[in-house]
Parts: sequence; structure tokens; C-alpha cells
Amino acid sequence: MSDPVRTGTDQRWCEDVTLVFRNSGGTAVRSGTVAFGTHVVDALGIDWATRRSTVTLPVPITAGGREERTWTVCVDAWRVPLGMHIKTRDVSVDWE
Repeated sequence: MSDPVRTGTDQRWCEDVTLVFRNSGGTAVRSGTVAFGTHVVDALGIDWATRRSTVTLPVPITAGGREERTWTVCVDAWRVPLGMHIKTRDVSVDWE
């Protein structure tokens, strides 16, 4: 999995997160989940909270294949007061 590429949206409580998955194994990946850790950050860079969310892995990913996907990751708007924003910093994959 690549490092996440984050792109802002017109809402401070959402951002687009793009990931590239590469299957270096000998068989196709048929299921799994992607977990996002999205941090609520103030203007000084202080991390106030982390919200977790999960999505389904874009499968199948063929043996030796590559898959790129972008998700819009959001937290509840009330959790991101004016002057704050989000950063999806933590991403993990559970390959099944």
C-alpha cells in the first residue's frame, strides 16, 4: 500500500484520500478492509481527537496487480469547529 495522498474538499470536516494497492503475491486478494485514522487538528497543529472509520478493500486485486482508489473521508461536522480541520494520517489494511 502507498502512503495516503490527501486532497482537501470544500468542507473542513472532509478530505479525499487516495491509496495505491499492489499485490506482490502469487494469488489474487479477494477481501479485506482499509482503516482510516482521521485527526481533528487546530490552527496551531494540536491534535484534538482521532476518529476511526473503515471501508472495504477494492477487490479483487490480481496477483502482481495494482489498484488505485480514492475515498472521501469525513467526520461529523460538529467535531470540527471553525478554525480546525482534519488530517487522515493513519491508514492500515487488513488483507484477507
